[in-house]
Parts: sequence; structure tokens; C-alpha cells
Amino acid sequence: MPTTKEFTIRLEDRPGTLGKLCQALAEQSVNILAFQSCPLEKGKSAVRLILDNATVAKSILDRQKTDYTETEVAKVTLTHRPGELARAAARLGEAGINIDYGYCGVDPSTNATMLLLGVADAGKAAKVLEQAAAASATS
Repeated sequence: MPTTKEFTIRLEDRPGTLGKLCQALAEQSVNILAFQSCPLEKGKSAVRLILDNATVAKSILDRQKTDYTETEVAKVTLTHRPGELARAAARLGEAGINIDYGYCGVDPSTNATMLLLGVADAGKAAKVLEQAAAASATS
């Protein structure tokens, strides 16, 4: 299970700001693979995006003087069956890894649902989940 770059963008919480951001990305053919938005503080929202071209996205955000951070998150593809999230979360817990947040998107190469997990050490989490997936495939 790999890691991937996530952009967390602080946006003004008012009509049209998300649309303008997404339009600027679309105009440069940057595809949004995963999206999460939640209130941050009064008048501000935190928007998390996984994008198919982080380099171009970064230049767009910089040109627009957008307030953002870049983070590595664990990217996990789970089999679509009951208990898969429970197994993944349990494995991370057993390894002492806390899940700070999570959300879903779509892998463009397979159309499979991907789970993005914000954790303190994305590389370690990805390795734990990769080992769990290998063990699950052989059982």
C-alpha cells in the first residue's frame, strides 16, 4: 500500500470559493481523485484533496496565493466486503498507529475505491496495511 501526497487547503467559508479552486485545477487538467471538506473555525473550511498531478496543482495554488499544506497520507485499496475497514483499523491499532482522519476517493487506473488515512507516519501505516493485505490474500 503506497503513500500519496495530500493538499490541505484553508478556504474562506462562503459561496463560490470551492468552485473557483476546483475550476482553476480543471483548467490545467488536474483531476481530483479524493475530496474532503469540513469546518475549521468560524469563516474557514479545511479542504483535503488528492490530485493526479501534484506538481501542477502546487504551481496553481502558489500562483493563487492559496493557504495550503502538503502531507503524506496512507493510500489503501480495500476489498469490498464486510469487515475490511475493521481489519485494517485493527492492524493499525495493533501496530500502535492512530488514525487521525480518513476519507475515500477513486483510483483512476482501476476505478477501485481508495481509502486515504491521515496518520503520524504514513510510510509505517502503509507497510502495516500492505502486510495485512498479503496475509489476507493467502488465507
